[in-house]
Amino acid sequence: MTSDSRPLSPHLQVYRWQLTSVLSILHRLAGIALSLGTILLVWWLVAAAEGPHAFGRAQAFFGSWIGLVLLFLWSVALYYHLCNGLRHLWWDTGRGLELPAVYRGGWAVLAGTVVLTAITWAIAMSHWRH
Repeated sequence: MTSDSRPLSPHLQVYRWQLTSVLSILHRLAGIALSLGTILLVWWLVAAAEGPHAFGRAQAFFGSWIGLVLLFLWSVALYYHLCNGLRHLWWDTGRGLELPAVYRGGWAVLAGTVVLTAITWAIAMSHWRH
């Protein structure tokens, strides 16, 4: 067998996914989602500056099921990126770099994302239609 027939890197079919690699990929995807979601934020702000008719259209979109789904996903991305960014800052101090601590931190990031998103949406929904 020649070296030409061997893969240069592990294929996804044989590579076992690890929490650390999944969280790293999710961090990058969350950054992209935040960038795209910022376009919607700018639309909302411009609509508010344009006047009541434009703002009403934007509000109608954000109040629709697709708008609420996008806002929910944007908030998940925001809190995930925040929590994971704080973990990276912690690592920059030279702490938490042992493998068990890395995994505990990863699970803490996921838990923090769920808790912060749930709190935000619970508050938002309690003020909905008031």
